[in-house]
Amino acid sequence: MKHLENNPLIYEINTRVWLDELSRAAGKPLSLATVPDEVWDGIAGLGFDAVWLMGVWERSPAGIRISMQSAGLLEDFRRALPDFAAADNVGSPYCIRRYVADAHLGGPQGLAAARAALAERGMGLILDFVPNHVAPDHPWTLEHPEYFIQGSAQDLEGDPSSFIGIGGRVFACGRDPYFPAWPDVLQLNAFDPGLRRAAVDTLTDIAGQCDGVRCDMAMLLLNDVFERTWGERAGRRPEADYWREVIPAVRRAAPGFVFMAEAYWDLEWELQQQGFDFCYDKRLYDRLEHDAPTAIRSHLTAGPDYQQRLVRFIENHDEPRAASVFGRGADRAAAVVALTLPGAALVHEGQLDGRRVRLPVFLARRPDEEPDGELLAFYRDLLNRLRDNGCRSGRWRLLECLGWPDNTTCDNLLAWVWETDAARCLVVVNFSPAPAQGLVAGFGDDVADATWRLEDLDGTAYLRDGGEIRDRGLYVDLPGWGYHVLDWRRDGA
Repeated sequence: MKHLENNPLIYEINTRVWLDELSRAAGKPLSLATVPDEVWDGIAGLGFDAVWLMGVWERSPAGIRISMQSAGLLEDFRRALPDFAAADNVGSPYCIRRYVADAHLGGPQGLAAARAALAERGMGLILDFVPNHVAPDHPWTLEHPEYFIQGSAQDLEGDPSSFIGIGGRVFACGRDPYFPAWPDVLQLNAFDPGLRRAAVDTLTDIAGQCDGVRCDMAMLLLNDVFERTWGERAGRRPEADYWREVIPAVRRAAPGFVFMAEAYWDLEWELQQQGFDFCYDKRLYDRLEHDAPTAIRSHLTAGPDYQQRLVRFIENHDEPRAASVFGRGADRAAAVVALTLPGAALVHEGQLDGRRVRLPVFLARRPDEEPDGELLAFYRDLLNRLRDNGCRSGRWRLLECLGWPDNTTCDNLLAWVWETDAARCLVVVNFSPAPAQGLVAGFGDDVADATWRLEDLDGTAYLRDGGEIRDRGLYVDLPGWGYHVLDWRRDGA
């Protein structure tokens, strides 16, 4: 889809919670079909290219019952929601009983209405696909047990936290190889040819309802990973990887359908080669949280083909809220980095308001939090700049940050430029708590023949000589966690 092709800006919404709050504000129940126009207008007005409605599919009553028996989950529920009640647990959106839009949200008709409302405003719709597992009450458990990793009565007796008995059969619970099994889901067998055909059919049906999918834990389906996790239980290893079969087959029926991978363990490049349009850039997130600016800069030296297909973020539903992780100042600097790099950028609903409580995805209600008006104003200014001067649609280049013998603070500076035929957008971030100075260099000869006007987000403008910028570099002096997002044009243009 055209507006998801180049550096798309994606807005993730926890659909059940969001609709609940809109309904309370409206004083009446709302569905996806009756979301007020001004709500969609507000999202479109911020410049988003797509909305990811997280959690629209039918959730599992069996999964809810299992989760209510987990002391760890109940503790997490009460951490996020001190007045938690059983009715607040509506089940995990990644414990899917059927790929049918939930009736509570308006069903398939409500989902179709939401997609149409987004399309009217030039935005696409992204939904979830969970390739690794399904709910214990999914129809396949009875109709196609061969689609699953199965166990024995001895497995069930010896490891009841990793196996479930259903209809006289024993099924393995879904898992990531590095963690205990998830007790509320059943493990699909990625090596089974029938399961692969069923996945293609499921995705083709989903493709008729949206413009792209975010594929949960996509790397778990890679042949090497799956074989390492399940060994002989999975049967014979297929010659082709799961995604190399599934993605082309879906695209034959739905050309242009977008695949986005939740990906970890440095497997992003491999998943890109197997057909994914975009993969999570968890490595950047970790470096922003823990590493020095030099490590972030090194990460950004990767090839453009790779970077163009990454998803940058500083929070999503699986990560803690950015305002609680980065702290005041650092949260803004991290946001500037994530939102001005090539590739897709993901913003999580509530991130703009400075919400601090990470909500377990099982819950339909979240605690009230006072919005951070200053942070919201910052995001509005930043998003307006990205929208208005083509900052995410031109040519991107990483720039050098130079110092001098008695100044090494330049090592804390990150800088890049977006260039179009009409304008430039220069981004400089001091990703440290201490002041930093340096010379931003590497602009090329084409800047030398003019005086340039550089206007920052707050309206502050600077006039600089192009010849000096080419020969010496552009001097910058930023406070701790300071940043420039400069609209760069010829003076008088």
